[in-house]
Amino acid sequence: ASLIAPGKALVLGPTYAEHARAAAIAGHEVTEVSDFADLADADLAIIVNPNNPDGRIVERDRLLALAAGLRARGGLLVVDEAFMDVGPREYSLAGDVDQGGIVVLRSFGKFFGLAGLRLGFALSDATTVDRLETQFGPWAVAGPALEYGIRALADIGWQDAMRASLMDASARLDALFGRFGVPVAGGTTLFRYLRLADAAGLFVALGEHGILLRHFADRPHVLRAGLPGSQEEWQRLESALAEWAARREDQSKGSKQ
Repeated sequence: ASLIAPGKALVLGPTYAEHARAAAIAGHEVTEVSDFADLADADLAIIVNPNNPDGRIVERDRLLALAAGLRARGGLLVVDEAFMDVGPREYSLAGDVDQGGIVVLRSFGKFFGLAGLRLGFALSDATTVDRLETQFGPWAVAGPALEYGIRALADIGWQDAMRASLMDASARLDALFGRFGVPVAGGTTLFRYLRLADAAGLFVALGEHGILLRHFADRPHVLRAGLPGSQEEWQRLESALAEWAARREDQSKGSKQ
């Protein structure tokens, strides 16, 4: 966020709060916008692609057109691709950063499951990378973390197998939610985005069984669900959903009497 002088920072939301916070610390006037077209007025435009929590995807040609407009007047496009490892990779801007005015952020904490490593990286043109390296200094990342990252990126076989496994698991989760009338409105294969009137009730009901979903205070009808990690967890989720659905049905019958 400090790569350009303080100005107007626009974040395509709803998404992570940390991007807006970082831009504000760098002195920008920050606004979250819901319409992609509004980003054209930014000095600093920030997009999470695929987005968390709804899985929204912005096509590559639209991103490149936005970047060209920003670059023409000294602006910057930052694209957070933390979930691109499970997204449509043909939409990634990783191969376009040499055009200038683009920074792509990647993570090891999501797809690779290495959140505790605190490791990620930025891709950009050579001049921008030099500026970032100067700011970070020589000890920005520990040697063991770098070694884990190198090996993770090189293990193509594991990556392909994990993408297939996640696709199967997310389809299974969608089917399970569907059986109990819980609509899946989006997400990625790492998480599912649920939108329903009784989101708060479902959040509480699953929590009573030790199953924690993400509930958003500013969006009371929305939940984000991760993937169960074992057969026991799948069974526990199914039982909790069945109990919640039966309770709703009883309440509905009672209200009709």
